[in-house]
Amino acid sequence: MTSPTSPVRVRYAPSPTGIPHIGNIRTALFCWVLARQTNGQFIVRIEDTDRSRYDADAEKAIFESLDWLGLDWDEGPGKGGPHSPYVQSERQETYVAAAMQLVESGHAYFDDTTPEQLHALRERQRAAKQPPRYDGRGRHRSPQEIEESRQAGLPITVRLKVPDHGSVSFIDAVRGKITFELRELDDFVILKSDQMPTYHLAHILDDHAMGVTHVIRGDEWISSTPRHLLIHQALGIDPPTYVHVPLILGKDKAKLSKRHGATSALEYRDQGFLADAVFNFMCLLGWSPGDDTEIMTREQIVERFSIDRINDSPAIFDSEKLEWLNGVYIRNMDEQSLMARLLPFMERPEAEGGLSDTVERPIDRDYLMRLLPLVHERLKLLTEGTETLDFFFADNVSPAAEDLPGRKMDMEMTGRALAAAAELCRVTTPFEPEQLEAEYRALAEKIEMKPGQLFSPIRVAITGKTFAPPLFDTMAAIGQERCVARIENALKILRSSTVAPAEQ
Repeated sequence: MTSPTSPVRVRYAPSPTGIPHIGNIRTALFCWVLARQTNGQFIVRIEDTDRSRYDADAEKAIFESLDWLGLDWDEGPGKGGPHSPYVQSERQETYVAAAMQLVESGHAYFDDTTPEQLHALRERQRAAKQPPRYDGRGRHRSPQEIEESRQAGLPITVRLKVPDHGSVSFIDAVRGKITFELRELDDFVILKSDQMPTYHLAHILDDHAMGVTHVIRGDEWISSTPRHLLIHQALGIDPPTYVHVPLILGKDKAKLSKRHGATSALEYRDQGFLADAVFNFMCLLGWSPGDDTEIMTREQIVERFSIDRINDSPAIFDSEKLEWLNGVYIRNMDEQSLMARLLPFMERPEAEGGLSDTVERPIDRDYLMRLLPLVHERLKLLTEGTETLDFFFADNVSPAAEDLPGRKMDMEMTGRALAAAAELCRVTTPFEPEQLEAEYRALAEKIEMKPGQLFSPIRVAITGKTFAPPLFDTMAAIGQERCVARIENALKILRSSTVAPAEQ
Protein backbone atom coordinates (compact mmCIF):
# COMPACT_ATOMS: atom_id res chain seq x y z
CA MET A 1 0.00 0.00 0.00
CA THR A 2 1.40 3.39 -0.96
CA SER A 3 1.41 6.41 1.31
CA PRO A 4 -1.71 8.59 1.32
CA THR A 5 -1.64 11.80 -0.69
CA SER A 6 -4.63 13.46 0.99
CA PRO A 7 -4.37 14.86 4.55
CA VAL A 8 -4.40 12.16 7.21
CA ARG A 9 -5.57 12.30 10.80
CA VAL A 10 -3.30 10.19 13.00
CA ARG A 11 -3.07 9.88 16.74
CA TYR A 12 -0.53 9.06 19.41
CA ALA A 13 -2.51 7.56 22.28
CA PRO A 14 -0.24 6.41 25.12
CA SER A 15 -1.37 4.98 28.45
CA PRO A 16 0.18 6.87 31.38
CA THR A 17 1.13 3.75 33.33
CA GLY A 18 4.91 4.05 32.88
CA ILE A 19 7.60 6.12 31.20
CA PRO A 20 7.04 5.82 27.42
CA HIS A 21 9.59 3.42 25.94
CA ILE A 22 11.44 3.84 22.67
CA GLY A 23 9.07 1.63 20.66
CA ASN A 24 6.12 3.69 21.84
CA ILE A 25 7.86 6.95 20.92
CA ARG A 26 8.89 5.57 17.50
CA THR A 27 5.17 5.16 16.75
CA ALA A 28 4.60 8.82 17.65
CA LEU A 29 7.44 9.80 15.29
CA PHE A 30 5.90 7.92 12.35
CA CYS A 31 2.50 9.48 13.09
CA TRP A 32 3.96 12.99 13.26
CA VAL A 33 5.98 12.56 10.06
CA LEU A 34 2.99 11.23 8.09
CA ALA A 35 0.79 14.07 9.34
CA ARG A 36 3.34 16.71 8.38
CA GLN A 37 3.97 15.11 4.99
CA THR A 38 0.28 15.17 4.02
CA ASN A 39 -0.58 18.48 5.73
CA GLY A 40 -2.78 16.45 8.04
CA GLN A 41 -3.32 16.49 11.80
CA PHE A 42 -1.32 14.83 14.56
CA ILE A 43 -3.54 14.18 17.57
CA VAL A 44 -2.43 13.31 21.09
CA ARG A 45 -4.87 11.42 23.30
CA ILE A 46 -4.25 10.12 26.81
CA GLU A 47 -5.70 6.64 27.34
CA ASP A 48 -6.02 6.56 31.12
CA THR A 49 -8.98 4.24 31.66
CA ASP A 50 -6.87 1.84 33.74
CA ARG A 51 -7.14 4.03 36.82
CA SER A 52 -5.47 1.47 39.11
CA ARG A 53 -2.20 1.87 37.17
CA TYR A 54 -2.42 5.58 36.40
CA ASP A 55 0.87 7.39 37.05
CA ALA A 56 0.93 11.21 37.00
CA ASP A 57 4.72 11.19 36.52
CA ALA A 58 4.30 8.95 33.48
CA GLU A 59 1.81 11.37 31.95
CA LYS A 60 4.23 14.23 32.54
CA ALA A 61 7.02 12.20 30.91
CA ILE A 62 4.84 11.60 27.83
CA PHE A 63 4.56 15.31 27.14
CA GLU A 64 8.20 15.96 28.07
CA SER A 65 9.26 13.34 25.52
CA LEU A 66 7.12 14.86 22.78
CA ASP A 67 8.35 18.38 23.57
CA TRP A 68 12.01 17.33 23.63
CA LEU A 69 11.74 15.56 20.27
CA GLY A 70 9.86 18.49 18.74
CA LEU A 71 6.69 16.49 18.03
CA ASP A 72 4.18 19.32 18.23
CA TRP A 73 0.56 18.17 18.15
CA ASP A 74 -2.39 19.83 16.47
CA GLU A 75 -5.11 18.58 18.81
CA GLY A 76 -4.92 17.18 22.31
CA PRO A 77 -4.29 18.10 25.93
CA GLY A 78 -3.05 21.65 26.27
CA LYS A 79 -4.11 22.44 22.70
CA GLY A 80 -7.78 21.55 22.68
CA GLY A 81 -9.56 20.87 19.41
CA PRO A 82 -12.96 20.12 17.91
CA HIS A 83 -13.16 16.69 19.55
CA SER A 84 -12.35 17.55 23.18
CA PRO A 85 -11.78 16.12 25.67
CA TYR A 86 -8.65 14.24 24.62
CA VAL A 87 -8.36 12.32 27.90
CA GLN A 88 -10.28 9.05 28.01
CA SER A 89 -11.24 9.21 31.68
CA GLU A 90 -13.20 12.36 30.78
CA ARG A 91 -15.12 10.53 28.01
CA GLN A 92 -16.53 7.71 30.17
CA GLU A 93 -20.20 8.40 29.38
CA THR A 94 -19.52 7.83 25.68
CA TYR A 95 -18.12 4.36 26.32
CA VAL A 96 -20.90 3.29 28.68
CA ALA A 97 -23.55 4.46 26.20
CA ALA A 98 -21.91 2.52 23.35
CA ALA A 99 -21.64 -0.63 25.47
CA MET A 100 -25.35 -0.38 26.38
CA GLN A 101 -26.17 0.11 22.68
CA LEU A 102 -24.30 -3.08 21.84
CA VAL A 103 -26.16 -5.00 24.55
CA GLU A 104 -29.51 -3.73 23.27
CA SER A 105 -28.62 -4.65 19.67
CA GLY A 106 -27.69 -8.18 20.73
CA HIS A 107 -23.98 -7.83 19.90
CA ALA A 108 -22.92 -7.86 23.56
CA TYR A 109 -24.17 -9.11 26.91
CA PHE A 110 -23.80 -8.59 30.65
CA ASP A 111 -21.59 -11.11 32.41
CA ASP A 112 -21.47 -11.79 36.16
CA THR A 113 -18.62 -14.31 36.11
CA THR A 114 -16.37 -13.50 39.07
CA PRO A 115 -12.56 -13.29 38.89
CA GLU A 116 -12.39 -16.39 41.08
CA GLN A 117 -14.58 -18.33 38.67
CA LEU A 118 -12.48 -17.20 35.71
CA HIS A 119 -9.32 -18.29 37.51
CA ALA A 120 -10.79 -21.72 38.29
CA LEU A 121 -11.91 -22.09 34.67
CA ARG A 122 -8.41 -21.32 33.35
CA GLU A 123 -6.80 -23.72 35.80
CA ARG A 124 -9.07 -26.54 34.60
CA GLN A 125 -8.29 -25.72 30.98
CA ARG A 126 -4.54 -25.71 31.63
CA ALA A 127 -4.81 -29.04 33.46
CA ALA A 128 -6.61 -30.46 30.40
CA LYS A 129 -3.91 -28.95 28.17
CA GLN A 130 -6.45 -26.64 26.56
CA PRO A 131 -5.77 -22.98 25.71
CA PRO A 132 -7.16 -20.80 28.54
CA ARG A 133 -10.18 -18.90 27.26
CA TYR A 134 -13.57 -17.67 28.40
CA ASP A 135 -16.28 -20.28 27.82
CA GLY A 136 -19.17 -17.95 27.01
CA ARG A 137 -21.18 -18.86 30.11
CA GLY A 138 -22.48 -15.29 30.43
CA ARG A 139 -24.43 -15.64 27.20
CA HIS A 140 -26.85 -17.91 29.02
CA ARG A 141 -27.53 -15.68 32.01
CA SER A 142 -31.01 -14.17 32.14
CA PRO A 143 -31.64 -10.48 32.86
CA GLN A 144 -33.09 -11.51 36.22
CA GLU A 145 -29.97 -13.49 37.16
CA ILE A 146 -27.74 -10.55 36.17
CA GLU A 147 -29.84 -8.19 38.28
CA GLU A 148 -29.64 -10.53 41.29
CA SER A 149 -25.85 -10.66 40.91
CA ARG A 150 -25.74 -6.86 40.65
CA GLN A 151 -27.80 -6.52 43.85
CA ALA A 152 -25.48 -9.01 45.54
CA GLY A 153 -22.51 -6.78 44.73
CA LEU A 154 -20.93 -9.09 42.17
CA PRO A 155 -18.83 -7.48 39.42
CA ILE A 156 -20.81 -7.06 36.20
CA THR A 157 -18.94 -6.66 32.93
CA VAL A 158 -20.05 -6.34 29.30
CA ARG A 159 -18.65 -8.81 26.76
CA LEU A 160 -18.86 -8.74 22.99
CA LYS A 161 -20.41 -11.81 21.34
CA VAL A 162 -17.89 -13.34 18.96
CA PRO A 163 -19.35 -15.56 16.20
CA ASP A 164 -18.25 -19.17 16.58
CA HIS A 165 -17.57 -19.64 12.86
CA GLY A 166 -16.38 -17.66 9.87
CA SER A 167 -13.42 -15.38 9.54
CA VAL A 168 -12.47 -11.72 9.55
CA SER A 169 -9.87 -10.06 7.34
CA PHE A 170 -8.20 -6.70 6.97
CA ILE A 171 -5.54 -5.13 4.79
CA ASP A 172 -2.53 -4.10 6.82
CA ALA A 173 -0.59 -1.29 5.13
CA VAL A 174 2.70 -3.05 5.90
CA ARG A 175 1.89 -6.76 5.61
CA GLY A 176 -1.02 -6.90 3.20
CA LYS A 177 -4.10 -9.06 3.79
CA ILE A 178 -4.35 -10.80 7.16
CA THR A 179 -7.16 -13.23 8.00
CA PHE A 180 -8.25 -14.63 11.37
CA GLU A 181 -10.58 -17.54 12.06
CA LEU A 182 -13.27 -16.43 14.53
CA ARG A 183 -13.34 -19.81 16.31
CA GLU A 184 -9.92 -18.88 17.71
CA LEU A 185 -11.41 -15.92 19.61
CA ASP A 186 -13.49 -15.91 22.78
CA ASP A 187 -16.05 -13.38 23.95
CA PHE A 188 -14.06 -10.49 25.38
CA VAL A 189 -14.75 -7.69 27.86
CA ILE A 190 -15.48 -4.27 26.42
CA LEU A 191 -16.75 -2.60 29.62
CA LYS A 192 -15.23 -3.46 32.99
CA SER A 193 -17.13 -3.74 36.26
CA ASP A 194 -15.99 -0.25 37.28
CA GLN A 195 -17.81 1.11 34.22
CA MET A 196 -14.52 1.91 32.52
CA PRO A 197 -14.01 0.58 28.99
CA THR A 198 -11.24 -1.74 27.91
CA TYR A 199 -8.76 -0.53 25.31
CA HIS A 200 -10.61 -2.50 22.65
CA LEU A 201 -13.80 -0.44 22.92
CA ALA A 202 -12.45 2.94 23.99
CA HIS A 203 -9.89 3.52 21.26
CA ILE A 204 -12.32 2.51 18.52
CA LEU A 205 -14.96 4.98 19.69
CA ASP A 206 -12.41 7.74 20.08
CA ASP A 207 -10.71 7.11 16.74
CA HIS A 208 -14.09 7.21 15.02
CA ALA A 209 -15.23 10.34 16.86
CA MET A 210 -11.95 12.11 16.12
CA GLY A 211 -11.89 11.17 12.45
CA VAL A 212 -8.68 9.16 12.65
CA THR A 213 -7.83 7.82 9.19
CA HIS A 214 -4.69 5.78 9.94
CA VAL A 215 -3.82 3.86 13.11
CA ILE A 216 -0.06 3.39 13.35
CA ARG A 217 0.89 1.00 16.14
CA GLY A 218 3.28 -1.81 17.02
CA ASP A 219 2.77 -5.19 15.39
CA GLU A 220 2.09 -6.76 18.78
CA TRP A 221 -1.45 -5.41 18.23
CA ILE A 222 -2.05 -7.48 15.08
CA SER A 223 -3.51 -10.35 17.11
CA SER A 224 -6.04 -7.94 18.68
CA THR A 225 -7.15 -6.45 15.38
CA PRO A 226 -9.88 -9.04 14.68
CA ARG A 227 -11.54 -8.03 17.96
CA HIS A 228 -11.38 -4.42 16.87
CA LEU A 229 -12.89 -5.22 13.49
CA LEU A 230 -15.79 -7.07 15.18
CA ILE A 231 -16.52 -4.00 17.30
CA HIS A 232 -16.49 -1.83 14.20
CA GLN A 233 -18.95 -4.21 12.52
CA ALA A 234 -21.22 -4.28 15.58
CA LEU A 235 -21.25 -0.48 15.76
CA GLY A 236 -21.77 -0.14 12.02
CA ILE A 237 -18.70 2.03 11.45
CA ASP A 238 -15.77 1.71 9.04
CA PRO A 239 -12.33 0.86 10.46
CA PRO A 240 -9.32 3.09 9.77
CA THR A 241 -6.30 1.99 7.77
CA TYR A 242 -4.08 -0.12 10.02
CA VAL A 243 -0.31 0.35 9.85
CA HIS A 244 1.45 -2.17 12.10
CA VAL A 245 5.13 -1.29 12.47
CA PRO A 246 7.81 -3.85 13.39
CA LEU A 247 9.15 -4.57 16.84
CA ILE A 248 12.48 -3.08 17.93
CA LEU A 249 15.06 -5.66 19.03
CA GLY A 250 18.57 -5.39 20.43
CA LYS A 251 21.62 -6.39 18.38
CA ASP A 252 21.35 -9.85 19.96
CA LYS A 253 17.81 -10.13 18.49
CA ALA A 254 16.31 -10.13 21.98
CA LYS A 255 13.50 -7.80 23.05
CA LEU A 256 14.85 -4.30 23.71
CA SER A 257 15.72 -3.79 27.37
CA LYS A 258 17.97 -1.79 29.67
CA ARG A 259 20.99 -3.88 28.80
CA HIS A 260 20.77 -2.63 25.21
CA GLY A 261 20.97 0.99 26.39
CA ALA A 262 18.36 3.46 27.54
CA THR A 263 14.74 2.52 26.96
CA SER A 264 13.03 5.92 27.03
CA ALA A 265 13.50 9.16 25.12
CA LEU A 266 14.09 11.08 28.35
CA GLU A 267 16.94 8.75 29.30
CA TYR A 268 18.63 9.60 26.01
CA ARG A 269 18.08 13.28 26.68
CA ASP A 270 19.69 12.95 30.12
CA GLN A 271 22.62 10.95 28.68
CA GLY A 272 23.53 13.82 26.38
CA PHE A 273 21.96 12.86 23.08
CA LEU A 274 20.59 15.54 20.75
CA ALA A 275 16.89 15.42 19.94
CA ASP A 276 17.55 15.75 16.21
CA ALA A 277 19.96 12.80 16.26
CA VAL A 278 17.50 10.60 18.17
CA PHE A 279 14.71 11.67 15.79
CA ASN A 280 16.87 10.75 12.78
CA PHE A 281 17.92 7.42 14.29
CA MET A 282 14.44 6.41 15.44
CA CYS A 283 12.84 7.12 12.08
CA LEU A 284 15.28 4.71 10.45
CA LEU A 285 14.24 1.91 12.81
CA GLY A 286 11.83 -0.02 10.64
CA TRP A 287 11.72 2.49 7.77
CA SER A 288 14.13 3.10 4.92
CA PRO A 289 14.31 6.04 2.50
CA GLY A 290 15.17 3.57 -0.25
CA ASP A 291 18.93 4.05 -0.30
CA ASP A 292 21.85 4.09 2.13
CA THR A 293 21.22 7.63 3.39
CA GLU A 294 21.67 7.77 7.17
CA ILE A 295 21.98 11.46 8.02
CA MET A 296 18.67 13.17 7.34
CA THR A 297 17.06 16.37 8.53
CA ARG A 298 13.46 16.39 9.72
CA GLU A 299 12.45 18.10 6.51
CA GLN A 300 14.14 15.42 4.41
CA ILE A 301 12.50 12.63 6.42
CA VAL A 302 9.08 14.25 6.06
CA GLU A 303 9.61 14.67 2.33
CA ARG A 304 10.78 11.10 1.69
CA PHE A 305 8.67 9.14 4.18
CA SER A 306 6.33 6.52 2.76
CA ILE A 307 4.32 3.75 4.38
CA ASP A 308 5.31 1.26 1.70
CA ARG A 309 8.93 1.51 2.81
CA ILE A 310 8.14 0.42 6.38
CA ASN A 311 9.71 -3.01 6.91
CA ASP A 312 7.73 -6.00 8.12
CA SER A 313 10.73 -7.53 9.91
CA PRO A 314 11.98 -6.44 13.36
CA ALA A 315 14.18 -3.34 13.54
CA ILE A 316 17.57 -3.71 15.21
CA PHE A 317 18.52 -1.09 17.78
CA ASP A 318 22.26 -0.38 17.61
CA SER A 319 23.30 1.90 20.47
CA GLU A 320 26.81 2.29 19.04
CA LYS A 321 25.36 3.57 15.78
CA LEU A 322 23.20 6.05 17.69
CA GLU A 323 26.31 7.34 19.49
CA TRP A 324 28.12 7.69 16.18
CA LEU A 325 25.16 9.53 14.67
CA ASN A 326 24.96 11.83 17.67
CA GLY A 327 28.66 12.63 17.25
CA VAL A 328 28.01 13.59 13.62
CA TYR A 329 25.26 15.96 14.71
CA ILE A 330 27.51 17.50 17.38
CA ARG A 331 30.32 18.03 14.88
CA ASN A 332 27.90 19.75 12.51
CA MET A 333 26.85 22.27 15.17
CA ASP A 334 28.36 25.73 15.35
CA GLU A 335 30.27 26.36 18.55
CA GLN A 336 27.81 28.91 19.92
CA SER A 337 25.00 26.34 19.67
CA LEU A 338 27.21 23.62 21.11
CA MET A 339 28.12 25.77 24.10
CA ALA A 340 24.43 26.42 24.80
CA ARG A 341 23.79 22.64 24.79
CA LEU A 342 26.84 21.77 26.92
CA LEU A 343 26.34 24.34 29.67
CA PRO A 344 23.32 22.71 31.36
CA PHE A 345 25.27 19.45 31.67
CA MET A 346 28.48 21.08 32.89
CA GLU A 347 26.70 23.33 35.40
CA ARG A 348 24.81 20.49 37.03
CA PRO A 349 25.86 19.64 40.60
CA GLU A 350 28.93 17.40 40.69
CA ALA A 351 26.86 14.51 42.08
CA GLU A 352 24.68 14.68 38.94
CA GLY A 353 27.59 14.60 36.51
CA GLY A 354 28.52 18.28 36.37
CA LEU A 355 31.86 19.95 37.02
CA SER A 356 33.34 19.88 40.51
CA ASP A 357 31.27 21.85 42.99
CA THR A 358 34.40 23.93 43.62
CA VAL A 359 34.09 25.39 40.11
CA GLU A 360 32.23 28.68 40.23
CA ARG A 361 28.83 28.89 38.52
CA PRO A 362 27.87 30.25 36.08
CA ILE A 363 30.78 28.97 34.00
CA ASP A 364 32.83 31.60 32.21
CA ARG A 365 31.25 31.60 28.74
CA ASP A 366 34.18 33.34 27.03
CA TYR A 367 36.66 30.83 28.45
CA LEU A 368 34.47 27.88 27.40
CA MET A 369 34.24 29.26 23.85
CA ARG A 370 38.06 29.28 23.68
CA LEU A 371 38.13 25.64 24.72
CA LEU A 372 35.46 24.22 22.41
CA PRO A 373 37.64 24.10 19.27
CA LEU A 374 39.97 21.75 21.18
CA VAL A 375 37.28 19.12 21.83
CA HIS A 376 34.51 19.77 19.32
CA GLU A 377 35.57 16.96 16.97
CA ARG A 378 35.94 14.46 19.82
CA LEU A 379 32.52 14.73 21.45
CA LYS A 380 29.87 12.08 20.87
CA LEU A 381 27.61 12.99 23.80
CA LEU A 382 26.85 16.27 25.52
CA THR A 383 27.67 14.66 28.85
CA GLU A 384 31.25 14.20 27.63
CA GLY A 385 31.77 17.94 27.87
CA THR A 386 32.32 17.63 31.62
CA GLU A 387 34.80 14.75 31.51
CA THR A 388 36.62 16.20 28.50
CA LEU A 389 36.97 19.74 29.83
CA ASP A 390 36.95 19.37 33.62
CA PHE A 391 40.71 19.81 34.02
CA PHE A 392 40.55 23.25 32.39
CA PHE A 393 38.32 24.43 35.24
CA ALA A 394 39.80 22.41 38.13
CA ASP A 395 41.81 24.16 40.85
CA ASN A 396 44.19 21.22 41.12
CA VAL A 397 44.96 18.07 39.17
CA SER A 398 46.49 15.07 40.91
CA PRO A 399 47.34 12.29 38.46
CA ALA A 400 48.20 8.80 39.60
CA ALA A 401 51.98 8.21 39.63
CA GLU A 402 51.64 5.10 37.48
CA ASP A 403 49.95 7.13 34.72
CA LEU A 404 52.83 9.59 34.36
CA PRO A 405 55.49 7.52 32.52
CA GLY A 406 55.11 7.35 28.75
CA ARG A 407 55.93 4.34 26.59
CA LYS A 408 59.27 2.73 27.42
CA MET A 409 59.87 5.21 30.28
CA ASP A 410 60.83 4.32 33.83
CA MET A 411 60.29 6.51 36.88
CA GLU A 412 63.76 8.05 36.71
CA MET A 413 63.36 9.02 33.07
CA THR A 414 59.88 10.41 33.78
CA GLY A 415 61.24 12.49 36.64
CA ARG A 416 63.94 14.01 34.41
CA ALA A 417 61.33 14.81 31.77
CA LEU A 418 59.01 16.55 34.23
CA ALA A 419 61.79 18.51 35.93
CA ALA A 420 63.04 19.83 32.58
CA ALA A 421 59.47 20.53 31.45
CA ALA A 422 58.72 22.58 34.57
CA GLU A 423 61.88 24.65 34.14
CA LEU A 424 61.07 25.41 30.51
CA CYS A 425 57.42 26.13 31.31
CA ARG A 426 58.44 28.97 33.66
CA VAL A 427 60.35 30.89 31.01
CA THR A 428 58.62 30.18 27.66
CA THR A 429 57.32 33.33 26.06
CA PRO A 430 54.99 33.96 24.40
CA PHE A 431 53.01 31.17 26.00
CA GLU A 432 51.30 30.22 22.75
CA PRO A 433 50.86 26.81 21.05
CA GLU A 434 53.39 27.33 18.25
CA GLN A 435 56.09 28.67 20.56
CA LEU A 436 55.47 25.94 23.14
CA GLU A 437 55.72 23.19 20.55
CA ALA A 438 58.96 24.57 19.13
CA GLU A 439 60.53 24.97 22.61
CA TYR A 440 59.51 21.52 23.83
CA ARG A 441 60.64 19.73 20.68
CA ALA A 442 64.01 21.39 21.13
CA LEU A 443 64.01 20.31 24.78
CA ALA A 444 63.32 16.68 23.83
CA GLU A 445 66.37 16.71 21.56
CA LYS A 446 68.48 18.38 24.24
CA ILE A 447 67.68 15.77 26.92
CA GLU A 448 67.90 12.94 24.37
CA MET A 449 64.27 11.83 24.45
CA LYS A 450 61.79 11.29 21.71
CA PRO A 451 59.18 14.08 21.57
CA GLY A 452 56.42 11.62 22.43
CA GLN A 453 58.28 10.48 25.54
CA LEU A 454 58.60 14.04 26.80
CA PHE A 455 55.08 15.10 25.89
CA SER A 456 53.30 12.12 27.46
CA PRO A 457 54.11 12.82 31.15
CA ILE A 458 53.52 16.54 30.60
CA ARG A 459 50.04 15.80 29.23
CA VAL A 460 49.15 13.61 32.22
CA ALA A 461 50.62 16.13 34.66
CA ILE A 462 48.57 19.00 33.27
CA THR A 463 45.28 17.24 32.52
CA GLY A 464 45.26 14.22 34.81
CA LYS A 465 44.35 12.12 31.77
CA THR A 466 46.26 9.90 29.38
CA PHE A 467 44.08 11.12 26.51
CA ALA A 468 43.39 14.83 26.13
CA PRO A 469 43.11 17.57 23.49
CA PRO A 470 46.27 18.71 21.64
CA LEU A 471 48.94 19.31 24.29
CA PHE A 472 50.19 22.78 23.43
CA ASP A 473 46.75 24.23 22.72
CA THR A 474 45.73 22.82 26.08
CA MET A 475 48.72 24.36 27.87
CA ALA A 476 48.05 27.76 26.30
CA ALA A 477 44.39 27.62 27.36
CA ILE A 478 45.23 26.59 30.94
CA GLY A 479 47.84 29.31 31.29
CA GLN A 480 51.51 29.44 32.23
CA GLU A 481 51.22 29.76 35.98
CA ARG A 482 48.73 26.91 36.34
CA CYS A 483 50.79 24.67 34.02
CA VAL A 484 53.93 25.21 36.08
CA ALA A 485 52.05 24.39 39.28
CA ARG A 486 50.58 21.20 37.82
CA ILE A 487 53.89 19.90 36.45
CA GLU A 488 55.60 20.58 39.81
CA ASN A 489 52.74 18.82 41.61
CA ALA A 490 53.10 15.79 39.33
CA LEU A 491 56.84 15.73 40.05
CA LYS A 492 56.10 15.62 43.79
CA ILE A 493 53.61 12.78 43.28
CA LEU A 494 56.18 10.84 41.23
CA ARG A 495 58.96 11.33 43.79
CA SER A 496 56.69 10.35 46.66
CA SER A 497 55.81 7.12 44.91
CA THR A 498 59.47 6.23 44.19
CA VAL A 499 60.69 6.82 47.76
CA ALA A 500 57.73 5.16 49.44
CA PRO A 501 59.11 1.59 49.29
CA ALA A 502 62.36 2.61 50.97
CA GLU A 503 60.48 4.21 53.83
CA GLN A 504 58.50 1.09 54.62
